[in-house]
Amino acid sequence: MKINNKILSVEQNGEGETIMMIHGLGGSCNAWMPQREVLSNHYHVVCHDLEGSGRSPYQGELSIEGFVQDALSLMDELKIDSVHLVGHSMGTIVCQHLAANHAERVKSMVLMGPLTEPPAGARNALKDRAKLAREQGMAPIADALVEASISQESRKSQPIVCAFVREILMGQDAEGYARTCEALAAANSAKLEAISCPTLLLTGDEDKVGSPADTLKMAHQIAGSSLKIFSNTGHWTAIERPQEVNNALLNFYFSVSNKHLGCHENP
Repeated sequence: MKINNKILSVEQNGEGETIMMIHGLGGSCNAWMPQREVLSNHYHVVCHDLEGSGRSPYQGELSIEGFVQDALSLMDELKIDSVHLVGHSMGTIVCQHLAANHAERVKSMVLMGPLTEPPAGARNALKDRAKLAREQGMAPIADALVEASISQESRKSQPIVCAFVREILMGQDAEGYARTCEALAAANSAKLEAISCPTLLLTGDEDKVGSPADTLKMAHQIAGSSLKIFSNTGHWTAIERPQEVNNALLNFYFSVSNKHLGCHENP
Protein backbone atom coordinates (compact mmCIF):
# COMPACT_ATOMS: atom_id res chain seq x y z
CA MET A 1 0.00 0.00 0.00
CA LYS A 2 1.09 3.57 -0.62
CA ILE A 3 1.37 5.26 2.78
CA ASN A 4 2.92 8.72 3.25
CA ASN A 5 4.29 8.59 -0.30
CA LYS A 6 6.10 5.32 0.37
CA ILE A 7 5.30 1.68 -0.31
CA LEU A 8 4.63 -0.51 2.73
CA SER A 9 3.93 -4.22 2.66
CA VAL A 10 0.62 -4.70 4.50
CA GLU A 11 -1.21 -7.92 5.37
CA GLN A 12 -4.72 -8.29 6.81
CA ASN A 13 -6.61 -11.29 8.18
CA GLY A 14 -9.94 -11.84 9.93
CA GLU A 15 -12.83 -9.59 10.91
CA GLY A 16 -13.91 -7.65 13.98
CA GLU A 17 -12.06 -5.15 16.14
CA THR A 18 -8.61 -4.39 14.75
CA ILE A 19 -5.35 -5.58 16.25
CA MET A 20 -2.31 -3.85 14.74
CA MET A 21 0.96 -5.73 15.22
CA ILE A 22 4.29 -3.86 14.97
CA HIS A 23 7.48 -5.90 14.68
CA GLY A 24 10.92 -5.10 16.02
CA LEU A 25 14.39 -4.54 14.58
CA GLY A 26 15.12 -7.23 12.00
CA GLY A 27 11.52 -8.41 11.97
CA SER A 28 8.64 -8.43 9.51
CA CYS A 29 4.97 -9.44 9.40
CA ASN A 30 6.14 -13.06 9.42
CA ALA A 31 7.40 -12.66 12.99
CA TRP A 32 3.73 -12.63 14.04
CA MET A 33 2.54 -15.73 12.16
CA PRO A 34 1.90 -17.89 15.28
CA GLN A 35 -0.29 -15.13 16.73
CA ARG A 36 -2.02 -14.04 13.53
CA GLU A 37 -3.38 -17.51 12.86
CA VAL A 38 -5.11 -17.57 16.26
CA LEU A 39 -6.12 -13.92 16.63
CA SER A 40 -7.65 -13.70 13.15
CA ASN A 41 -10.32 -16.19 14.25
CA HIS A 42 -11.74 -13.43 16.44
CA TYR A 43 -10.27 -10.13 15.26
CA HIS A 44 -9.21 -8.14 12.22
CA VAL A 45 -5.42 -8.41 12.33
CA VAL A 46 -3.28 -5.85 10.49
CA CYS A 47 0.49 -6.24 10.11
CA HIS A 48 2.88 -4.16 8.09
CA ASP A 49 6.59 -4.34 7.43
CA LEU A 50 8.10 -1.12 8.75
CA GLU A 51 9.84 1.05 6.17
CA GLY A 52 13.26 -0.49 5.49
CA SER A 53 12.29 -3.92 6.90
CA GLY A 54 11.02 -7.09 5.26
CA ARG A 55 9.33 -6.26 1.98
CA SER A 56 8.95 -2.51 2.62
CA PRO A 57 11.76 -0.58 0.89
CA TYR A 58 13.40 2.45 2.48
CA GLN A 59 13.27 5.91 0.95
CA GLY A 60 15.32 8.02 3.31
CA GLU A 61 16.44 8.33 6.90
CA LEU A 62 14.32 6.26 9.25
CA SER A 63 13.04 7.25 12.70
CA ILE A 64 10.68 6.12 15.44
CA GLU A 65 8.52 9.17 14.75
CA GLY A 66 8.34 8.17 11.09
CA PHE A 67 7.20 4.68 12.09
CA VAL A 68 4.53 6.25 14.35
CA GLN A 69 3.24 8.47 11.55
CA ASP A 70 3.17 5.54 9.12
CA ALA A 71 1.06 3.52 11.57
CA LEU A 72 -1.40 6.40 11.99
CA SER A 73 -1.60 6.95 8.22
CA LEU A 74 -2.15 3.23 7.65
CA MET A 75 -5.05 3.33 10.12
CA ASP A 76 -6.48 6.32 8.24
CA GLU A 77 -6.07 4.58 4.88
CA LEU A 78 -7.90 1.51 6.20
CA LYS A 79 -10.54 3.76 7.81
CA ILE A 80 -9.84 2.39 11.30
CA ASP A 81 -10.52 4.79 14.16
CA SER A 82 -8.72 2.87 16.91
CA VAL A 83 -6.80 -0.38 17.39
CA HIS A 84 -5.45 -2.83 19.91
CA LEU A 85 -1.67 -2.55 19.58
CA VAL A 86 0.84 -5.40 19.84
CA GLY A 87 4.56 -4.67 19.59
CA HIS A 88 7.85 -6.50 19.91
CA SER A 89 11.18 -4.97 20.94
CA MET A 90 11.68 -1.76 18.91
CA GLY A 91 8.03 -2.02 17.92
CA THR A 92 7.09 -1.55 21.57
CA ILE A 93 8.64 1.93 21.47
CA VAL A 94 6.45 2.77 18.48
CA CYS A 95 3.42 1.47 20.39
CA GLN A 96 4.28 3.49 23.50
CA HIS A 97 4.50 6.73 21.52
CA LEU A 98 1.18 5.96 19.85
CA ALA A 99 -0.52 5.24 23.18
CA ALA A 100 1.00 8.25 24.93
CA ASN A 101 0.45 10.83 22.18
CA HIS A 102 -2.61 9.47 20.33
CA ALA A 103 -4.63 7.90 23.12
CA GLU A 104 -7.90 8.13 21.18
CA ARG A 105 -6.48 5.77 18.54
CA VAL A 106 -5.35 3.03 20.97
CA LYS A 107 -7.77 0.69 22.80
CA SER A 108 -5.17 -1.50 24.49
CA MET A 109 -1.52 -2.45 24.20
CA VAL A 110 0.58 -5.60 24.52
CA LEU A 111 4.36 -5.12 24.68
CA MET A 112 6.70 -8.11 24.20
CA GLY A 113 10.38 -7.89 25.07
CA PRO A 114 9.73 -4.19 25.68
CA LEU A 115 12.08 -1.28 26.12
CA THR A 116 11.52 2.44 26.55
CA GLU A 117 14.73 3.58 24.86
CA PRO A 118 18.22 2.12 24.40
CA PRO A 119 20.73 2.85 27.19
CA ALA A 120 23.92 4.68 26.19
CA GLY A 121 25.94 1.52 25.64
CA ALA A 122 23.25 -0.02 23.48
CA ARG A 123 23.01 3.13 21.35
CA ASN A 124 26.70 2.84 20.49
CA ALA A 125 26.36 -0.90 19.86
CA LEU A 126 23.49 -0.26 17.44
CA LYS A 127 25.57 2.25 15.51
CA ASP A 128 28.39 -0.31 15.33
CA ARG A 129 25.90 -2.92 14.11
CA ALA A 130 24.71 -0.56 11.38
CA LYS A 131 28.31 -0.19 10.23
CA LEU A 132 28.78 -3.97 10.27
CA ALA A 133 25.63 -4.49 8.17
CA ARG A 134 26.91 -2.08 5.53
CA GLU A 135 30.39 -3.59 5.46
CA GLN A 136 29.72 -7.32 5.84
CA GLY A 137 26.01 -7.85 5.24
CA MET A 138 23.52 -9.64 7.46
CA ALA A 139 25.15 -13.07 7.99
CA PRO A 140 27.47 -12.16 10.91
CA ILE A 141 24.68 -10.18 12.58
CA ALA A 142 22.24 -13.06 12.23
CA ASP A 143 24.70 -15.54 13.72
CA ALA A 144 25.52 -13.27 16.66
CA LEU A 145 21.86 -12.56 17.46
CA VAL A 146 20.83 -16.20 17.28
CA GLU A 147 23.43 -16.85 19.97
CA ALA A 148 22.62 -13.80 22.09
CA SER A 149 18.86 -13.30 21.82
CA ILE A 150 17.42 -16.83 22.08
CA SER A 151 17.31 -18.73 25.36
CA GLN A 152 19.50 -21.75 26.00
CA GLU A 153 16.42 -23.94 26.33
CA SER A 154 14.99 -22.76 23.00
CA ARG A 155 18.30 -23.32 21.22
CA LYS A 156 18.45 -26.84 22.63
CA SER A 157 14.85 -28.03 22.33
CA GLN A 158 13.48 -25.79 19.54
CA PRO A 159 16.16 -25.50 16.84
CA ILE A 160 13.46 -24.34 14.43
CA VAL A 161 13.37 -21.07 16.40
CA CYS A 162 17.06 -20.53 15.63
CA ALA A 163 16.46 -21.33 11.97
CA PHE A 164 13.57 -18.87 11.79
CA VAL A 165 15.42 -16.02 13.50
CA ARG A 166 18.52 -16.54 11.36
CA GLU A 167 16.43 -16.63 8.18
CA ILE A 168 14.34 -13.54 8.98
CA LEU A 169 17.50 -11.58 9.81
CA MET A 170 19.43 -12.73 6.76
CA GLY A 171 16.45 -11.83 4.60
CA GLN A 172 16.69 -8.16 5.56
CA ASP A 173 18.11 -5.58 3.20
CA ALA A 174 21.46 -4.66 4.79
CA GLU A 175 21.09 -0.91 4.23
CA GLY A 176 17.48 -0.91 5.40
CA TYR A 177 18.54 -2.81 8.52
CA ALA A 178 21.42 -0.39 9.11
CA ARG A 179 19.07 2.61 8.90
CA THR A 180 16.65 0.91 11.29
CA CYS A 181 19.52 0.35 13.74
CA GLU A 182 20.26 4.07 13.56
CA ALA A 183 16.58 4.90 14.10
CA LEU A 184 16.53 2.75 17.23
CA ALA A 185 19.84 4.23 18.43
CA ALA A 186 18.24 7.69 18.30
CA ALA A 187 14.98 6.65 19.99
CA ASN A 188 13.69 8.51 23.04
CA SER A 189 11.22 7.25 25.62
CA ALA A 190 7.55 8.07 25.39
CA LYS A 191 5.83 9.63 28.40
CA LEU A 192 4.79 6.42 30.11
CA GLU A 193 2.72 8.27 32.69
CA ALA A 194 0.50 9.51 29.84
CA ILE A 195 -0.48 5.97 28.83
CA SER A 196 -3.98 5.17 30.07
CA CYS A 197 -5.08 2.17 27.99
CA PRO A 198 -5.08 -1.41 29.37
CA THR A 199 -1.52 -2.69 28.94
CA LEU A 200 0.06 -6.14 29.18
CA LEU A 201 3.84 -6.57 29.27
CA LEU A 202 5.36 -9.93 28.33
CA THR A 203 9.02 -10.87 28.49
CA GLY A 204 11.38 -13.79 29.01
CA ASP A 205 13.53 -14.53 32.01
CA GLU A 206 16.58 -14.67 29.70
CA ASP A 207 15.66 -11.57 27.67
CA LYS A 208 18.65 -9.21 27.67
CA VAL A 209 16.80 -6.41 25.84
CA GLY A 210 13.45 -6.38 27.60
CA SER A 211 14.93 -7.69 30.84
CA PRO A 212 12.57 -8.71 33.65
CA ALA A 213 13.92 -5.94 35.90
CA ASP A 214 13.46 -3.22 33.26
CA THR A 215 10.05 -4.57 32.26
CA LEU A 216 8.92 -4.54 35.89
CA LYS A 217 10.04 -0.91 36.11
CA MET A 218 7.95 -0.14 33.02
CA ALA A 219 4.94 -1.88 34.56
CA HIS A 220 5.23 0.39 37.60
CA GLN A 221 5.29 3.45 35.32
CA ILE A 222 2.27 2.49 33.19
CA ALA A 223 -0.82 2.82 35.36
CA GLY A 224 -2.89 -0.34 35.69
CA SER A 225 -0.59 -2.48 33.56
CA SER A 226 0.11 -6.15 34.17
CA LEU A 227 3.27 -8.20 33.67
CA LYS A 228 3.98 -11.82 32.77
CA ILE A 229 7.47 -13.35 32.60
CA PHE A 230 8.02 -16.61 30.69
CA SER A 231 10.65 -19.03 31.95
CA ASN A 232 13.44 -20.35 29.72
CA THR A 233 12.67 -17.62 27.20
CA GLY A 234 14.87 -15.08 25.44
CA HIS A 235 14.03 -11.99 23.42
CA TRP A 236 11.94 -13.61 20.66
CA THR A 237 8.99 -14.07 23.01
CA ALA A 238 6.27 -14.78 20.45
CA ILE A 239 8.41 -17.27 18.52
CA GLU A 240 9.94 -19.09 21.47
CA ARG A 241 6.65 -19.41 23.40
CA PRO A 242 3.87 -19.18 20.79
CA GLN A 243 1.19 -21.15 22.64
CA GLU A 244 1.80 -19.38 25.95
CA VAL A 245 1.80 -15.99 24.24
CA ASN A 246 -1.40 -16.80 22.35
CA ASN A 247 -3.11 -17.80 25.58
CA ALA A 248 -1.93 -14.62 27.28
CA LEU A 249 -3.22 -12.49 24.38
CA LEU A 250 -6.64 -14.12 24.25
CA ASN A 251 -7.05 -13.90 28.02
CA PHE A 252 -6.03 -10.25 27.93
CA TYR A 253 -8.46 -9.36 25.15
CA PHE A 254 -11.25 -11.29 26.88
CA SER A 255 -10.58 -9.28 30.04
CA VAL A 256 -10.48 -5.97 28.12
CA SER A 257 -13.77 -6.78 26.38
CA ASN A 258 -15.46 -7.72 29.65
CA LYS A 259 -14.39 -4.46 31.29
CA HIS A 260 -15.55 -2.50 28.25
CA LEU A 261 -18.97 -4.19 28.44
CA GLY A 262 -19.17 -3.78 32.20
CA CYS A 263 -19.14 -7.54 32.74
CA HIS A 264 -17.38 -9.53 35.43
CA GLU A 265 -15.43 -12.75 35.06
CA ASN A 266 -16.58 -15.75 37.04
CA PRO A 267 -14.46 -16.33 40.16
